[in-house]
Amino acid sequence: MRDLTYPPIIVTAKTAFRLLGQRFAMTGTEHVPRSGGVLLAYNHIGYVDFVYGGLAANPSGRKVRFMAKRELFDHRWTGPLMRSLHHIEVDRGDGVQSFQTAVDHLRAGEAVGIFPEATISRSFELKDFKTGTVRIAAEAGVPLLPVILWGTQRMMTKDHDKDFSRGKTIAISVGEPLHPTGADPAAETRALKERMSQMLDSTIRAYPEPEQPPGSWWLPASYGGSAPTPDEALRLDAEEKRRRAEKRRAARKK
Repeated sequence: MRDLTYPPIIVTAKTAFRLLGQRFAMTGTEHVPRSGGVLLAYNHIGYVDFVYGGLAANPSGRKVRFMAKRELFDHRWTGPLMRSLHHIEVDRGDGVQSFQTAVDHLRAGEAVGIFPEATISRSFELKDFKTGTVRIAAEAGVPLLPVILWGTQRMMTKDHDKDFSRGKTIAISVGEPLHPTGADPAAETRALKERMSQMLDSTIRAYPEPEQPPGSWWLPASYGGSAPTPDEALRLDAEEKRRRAEKRRAARKK
């Protein structure tokens, strides 16, 4: 694919990271192959995960094509940018086309990024995974790499103000590849989530203690933070979904 936009975007992002005085704790990036199709599965904790997630493949010289919700492609400003970066549009009402597009990208030798949880986790722990991740990797016949992001939620996430103050640590952990066959997508999805749960635990525990003291809103409740528990997060997600549905109904009546 011709990439006219991606290279300057990467340079701009890295410049911004330096200006923000950010430190990066990156492990396992050697697992990203330098060529050939590969699917990277990320946890989803903040709105800037797309920006930082691509760094997992940067040491290998790869550019990640992220699967992202259709609303970003419909937006007047982000739409042209997303298309120029060759990201993949996902219509949650009809995922067949996005599934096939992802498979085509992978078979063409691209690195594709996906969020198995589909939406941001308010608890910052892993939500239920969709089976599409392992099914895409199996259909394309490519390795599946689990990736954990931590610290991105501190900048921009649901229910909290933006905070781009200087000096934050961003942790990016890449695990060893899985090789789904598609024989049992549910079991392979459970295996992926278990692997990522272990990686998330290790990443949280290795994060600089001064930056996440007990009670921190960005720290899961199970680690002594004040983030919603997974059950509370489910309730908040349901309320958000209800409000959006009401807003759509009201818009149709106008």
